Amino acid sequence: MSIATKFGRMATDNAPGQEVRQSDAVDFLKGEPLPGRPVDFSHGDVDAHEPTPGAYELYAEGFAKGGAQAYTEYRGLAEIRDSLAARLAAFTGAPVDARDGLIVTPGTQGALFLAVAACVTRGDKVAIVQPDYFANRKMVEFLEAEMVPVQMDYATTEPGRSGIDLAGLEAAFKAGVKVFLFSNPNNPAGVIYSAEEIARIAALAARYDVTVIVDQLYSRLLYTGIDYTHLRAEAALSPDNVVTILGPSKTESLSGFRLGVAFGAPAVISRMEKLQAIVSLRAAGYSQAVLRSWFAEEPGWMEARIAAHQAIRDDLVTRLAAIKGAVVRAPDAGSYLFPRMPKLVLSPIEFVRALRLQAGVIVTPGTEFSPHTADSIRLNFSQDHAASVAAVERIATLVERYRA
Repeated sequence: MSIATKFGRMATDNAPGQEVRQSDAVDFLKGEPLPGRPVDFSHGDVDAHEPTPGAYELYAEGFAKGGAQAYTEYRGLAEIRDSLAARLAAFTGAPVDARDGLIVTPGTQGALFLAVAACVTRGDKVAIVQPDYFANRKMVEFLEAEMVPVQMDYATTEPGRSGIDLAGLEAAFKAGVKVFLFSNPNNPAGVIYSAEEIARIAALAARYDVTVIVDQLYSRLLYTGIDYTHLRAEAALSPDNVVTILGPSKTESLSGFRLGVAFGAPAVISRMEKLQAIVSLRAAGYSQAVLRSWFAEEPGWMEARIAAHQAIRDDLVTRLAAIKGAVVRAPDAGSYLFPRMPKLVLSPIEFVRALRLQAGVIVTPGTEFSPHTADSIRLNFSQDHAASVAAVERIATLVERYRA
């Protein structure tokens, strides 16, 4: 594969964070400029949902420590890893080895790339759920591995299950898949894998000796009545065959500090460290200090954050469900909605552009997550409540304008 082809297939133009944010969006009904800034559903609004209290003070303390905090071990400062290991073990229900089984990375995106690159080489088969996080496919293609898709029928599956095709997953494993990569809660659909689905994934991975990389970025933001099963706590799966990725960037609104962690299989973590040493050296040293607040928030803070997001979720689901022909499933966790739009006279990409230019609403097109979800759009509803409701109402109006 040529360099031009390799980078051409990255296709970042429509990826989150790369949208053209124009300030001259016009209300197509009134012919007037839209008031205020556009509502950007491509990522969460850290102004509407502020970072955890004390984060800046911890960052400042790290800065004050100078070189001791600036130049940590490649894996991250040992004292911070020690405290994180205990908290992550309590959260996930399985021990975490602070010395050999945990690494601090520049964001969960950094952890994801390091983990995939530590497990995959040219020609390897990698199973990826469709739909799933937009970067998974791109990383596998960049490493010149072979993607083996596994379908997820999230939209019509009953609540409490993700809808993954477990028979298809086993068929992929039988065909020689070396690594299985997935997010739980799923990004973009916000669905959670049931205890039965997780147990089956663990059993299959053990039987076929498949390494599993699971991105659990939103696993703290669970809505009322939802149970979560951590893959790494499944006895059937060897600890040497699973890597878990977590970070405080989303639920805790600490994305600006670019912090993530990966923990699990020591051999994989060791390779990740070697790769990090030649890519970024370490997660930003001063930023690492902010991890002292993670899983140590003041009482009631997480409950209030979940309640705020659940209220937004419920209002947006109600308004999207009222669009004739639209299909929307309320997410079990996280802050993503992935509604399927009715048939329009515009192509999916044209509709996304019309939303930005005519309605002041930025969304991520469904094609980023699977070729089968072109008629969907992803909304990160970690936004100002009133502004997000108004933005969805503008989406509904635009659907009617361009309905086939």
